[in-house]
Amino acid sequence: MNWPRRLKSNLRFDYPLKGCTTFKIGGPAKYFIEPKDVRDLKLLLNFSRRYKIPLLVLGAGSNILASDKGAAAIVLRLNSMFFKKINFCGDRVEASSAAPLSRLISLTRAKGLSGLEFLAGIPGTLGGALMMNAGAWGRCVGDLVEDVKVMDHRGRIKLLDKKDIKFKYRCAGLDGFIILGAGLRLEKNDKGQIGARIKEHLLQRKRAQDLSHPSAGCVFKNPKGKPAGMLIDKCGLKGKEIGGAGISTKHANFILNLGDASARDVLALMSLARKEVYKKFKVRLKPEIKIWR
Repeated sequence: MNWPRRLKSNLRFDYPLKGCTTFKIGGPAKYFIEPKDVRDLKLLLNFSRRYKIPLLVLGAGSNILASDKGAAAIVLRLNSMFFKKINFCGDRVEASSAAPLSRLISLTRAKGLSGLEFLAGIPGTLGGALMMNAGAWGRCVGDLVEDVKVMDHRGRIKLLDKKDIKFKYRCAGLDGFIILGAGLRLEKNDKGQIGARIKEHLLQRKRAQDLSHPSAGCVFKNPKGKPAGMLIDKCGLKGKEIGGAGISTKHANFILNLGDASARDVLALMSLARKEVYKKFKVRLKPEIKIWR
């Protein structure tokens, strides 16, 4: 294979994914690259299509369980400054996909713009939040979206209006695209009040969630009106361990890497939880995390 000569990015082979996810789990990616800009991204997409090599997109890795075998694919991590831009125009913020949510929230607070506080404490990027329509406390990021800029797998850039995007619970229907950025409409508000809400949401997360070990947050979506953590808890699975992974004793929808967990350990606990919850409640739990097999 002849990699594109015009690439400005460094290609790495057999790159360990373990350090690229908040789970701290994952084997090597056959090809790993961080595109410098849209031009690089387009070259890589065309190369992937030409040689029929699967392509996976990685942001902060906060919602991914990577296989112990790694990925026989081109793993693109959007991590360059080009993909982290944040600009303001009145009460509209235009941010690129790799912009960290923590930085986006901090800058909008400094501008006296409210709306993103509910995302405080989520360790991800805007692109990841858009892809799964991240939410908390009755709000979701799709509520704020005006438009989303994407690239399809032929390298064509499109601007999708909100009405063209099917935002649902933990889903936006954007799997066929690579998210480049989005325009969000916020509201003017007092900086002190915004800061107080951010602080309260951070405290709520600290009280409710288990941050003691690496994890990917909630592993299952909540069935309507029935929190997944509560259902798993009622099956007596809190504290259950398989290999190096364990179901949190604080929040049963968290599976923790207790030291040297494998993806197989996590999947075994997920399978057990799904089986027991269905047996007791006739409810089928669906994964919230992305599983790279």
